[in-house]
Amino acid sequence: MIPNIETQSIAAIKTFQETKLQELLVYLQNHSPYYRELFLKENINIQEIKTLEDLQRLPITTKTDIQLNNESFFCVPMTEIIDYATTSGTLGDPVTFGLTDKDLDRLAYNEMISFQCAGIQKGDLVQLMTTIDRRFMAGLAYFLGLRKLGAGVIRVGAGIPQLQWDSILKYNPKYLIGVPSFLLKLIEYAEQNNIDYKNSSIKGVVCIGEALRTSDLEPSILAKRISEKWDVKLFSTYASTEMSAAFTECEYQVGGHHHPELIITEILDDNNQVVADGELGELTITNLGIEGIPLLRFKTGDLVRKHSNPCECGRNTYRIGPVEGRKQQMIKYKGTTLYPPAMQDVLSHFEEIKMHLIEIETNDIGTDEINIRIHSEDESIEFLSKIKDYFRAKLRVTPNIVFDDPKELQKIIFNPLSRKTITFIDKR
Repeated sequence: MIPNIETQSIAAIKTFQETKLQELLVYLQNHSPYYRELFLKENINIQEIKTLEDLQRLPITTKTDIQLNNESFFCVPMTEIIDYATTSGTLGDPVTFGLTDKDLDRLAYNEMISFQCAGIQKGDLVQLMTTIDRRFMAGLAYFLGLRKLGAGVIRVGAGIPQLQWDSILKYNPKYLIGVPSFLLKLIEYAEQNNIDYKNSSIKGVVCIGEALRTSDLEPSILAKRISEKWDVKLFSTYASTEMSAAFTECEYQVGGHHHPELIITEILDDNNQVVADGELGELTITNLGIEGIPLLRFKTGDLVRKHSNPCECGRNTYRIGPVEGRKQQMIKYKGTTLYPPAMQDVLSHFEEIKMHLIEIETNDIGTDEINIRIHSEDESIEFLSKIKDYFRAKLRVTPNIVFDDPKELQKIIFNPLSRKTITFIDKR
């Protein structure tokens, strides 16, 4: 079922969002200590902000702003906060987000319509391969959304291929939710243990945390490697704690659909100007319908492209493409600008590479140095040369690449204290 607003005309969706924007500004003025002070300091009359274009007249919000003024962003008394979630901050300490009962209902609605977008229906059984604890919003959101949809949930958690397969073979779920690179681990385990994974109950996977598409929305090397082995439908979804909303692919897989009832987006350049559709820029979001900590023009740090051409699914909403990099993870290496996703895509090209860890540090002359530690079936000099040649062909530069002990890499990449697999470490 597609929400009615998502099938309206582009003009009707814009008018709807402008009404919601005006309601948000009134709410922030009345309830947010941070934004009330900001409006006063910047001499902003919220009555003059009437259109989406008028957003350009408002200041942006950064993660550092939230970290330095965390309590001032809360719009309700702490007694109304039901759930506490945290996300990484720019200054070391995590940033706290509090959700009210209404916010949790909104979160459930967001995930419900996102899963519907990917084809999950009432009565389907879904295996959740991500953590729901450690103040992690995503796992809780997935559970709430599936519950609201009327789907069954098997909460297995992250990692441990044997446990995942035991659950799949016992309960026969139709869908999985997990990190796409972990699917290669599932396939490898199945092949080593004579599990007929190609005839399992799994029909689709909602993939989180890693890109399945290239900048022009073609399958990434990682997606191709999975699909060559396992005939399951792969759906990309992108979200963050700050957004409390998700962009999930429909069956046509041309980017994650925007839900206009939940979020306003802008794609901005370095000067905070809106870029043309299809151009790379920083995703900047404004929440709609949040009580606890609504954000106004929050710069996510994620570099994406907006796709506005019509989608065959019947929705008139634009789509957001894959995250092609993060502002704070930009690397200048031998005159070339690089982002971790581009290097990870190159490494995914080689089936021999079973694990990889990208580490960035500042060398003794003050420039960025890239070290890539890999575990591979082939540790020959010839294979190492092959990897370096492919880096040069795709990215024009060759980082330092070394073979490493798989047990050491395993400890770092699949750290049980981490909510996600760790394949990139910035030591700068």
